[in-house]
Amino acid sequence: MSSLIISDFLAQAVDDQIEWLNHWNSVAFSDMSARAQQAENLVLPPSFIEWRNEALYTLPQDQPAIEKLVVLREQLQELARLVLIKTPDGSPIEIKDYENVVAKHQEFLQGLRRIERAFTAAASGLDQLTGLRSRLGLKEDLSREFNRFMRTETPFCVALMDIDHFKRINDTYGHEAGDRVLATVADHISRSIRPFDDAYRFGGEEFLICLKNADRMAGLTVMDRLRAGLERKAIHLAEGRAVNITASFGLIPSDKNILPEIMLQRADEALYEAKNKGRNKIVIAEVSGG
Repeated sequence: MSSLIISDFLAQAVDDQIEWLNHWNSVAFSDMSARAQQAENLVLPPSFIEWRNEALYTLPQDQPAIEKLVVLREQLQELARLVLIKTPDGSPIEIKDYENVVAKHQEFLQGLRRIERAFTAAASGLDQLTGLRSRLGLKEDLSREFNRFMRTETPFCVALMDIDHFKRINDTYGHEAGDRVLATVADHISRSIRPFDDAYRFGGEEFLICLKNADRMAGLTVMDRLRAGLERKAIHLAEGRAVNITASFGLIPSDKNILPEIMLQRADEALYEAKNKGRNKIVIAEVSGG
């Protein structure tokens, strides 16, 4: 099941949960003599559990945020039932009990909404950490740009960028600092490329940039501006610490004899060469003989 369909199911779970609270309110206050009888039948809607069961088929097994919501849901169900049962017929529900149910419901609903936003972002093709595009749809985007190049002869370039010695940052400062570095680098990329260029988080600490309407020299100019700016940039971490980083690049200009998937392969080879030559460099892939 796609992340888009799963996110649709989750949106339904959110709607059902809001409707359930409205129903609980009506039982709690509209007919004081029938509360205890209705309490046992006032179960939470099944849509969240159905969503969770479907989602676990497509997600890694360890999902603590989802399992926490399962526990919260059980707590909410029991709390809402007990409040209705323990209140004597004909007596109003105590304000504190009512507020406890509403607070537990709000906690559960907020958790649902956080996961809903995460799945919506995934379905939209955005990387949650960096805000850049994810690899979802990347091949289609590059194929579209290649087809435009074939029709109009408007050149473009593809660049692969990798943060140098990124593992050292995680090992020295922790993964939270590593995430901070990735987010800052992504912001720097967005500010350094032109408005009509596209940037993607390719995986881990690697990024892909599609430079549109750019020949070899134009692509090199944009990438060198990005590289030099990154080298000068201090990235601030927690507790007043800061790190400086560099990045290596593999760049390839478009060529009618080189399909997008081969462009990616050769850009990756050029990136590997830049690493071997000392890092903080741009290596341009050869396009002859494609």
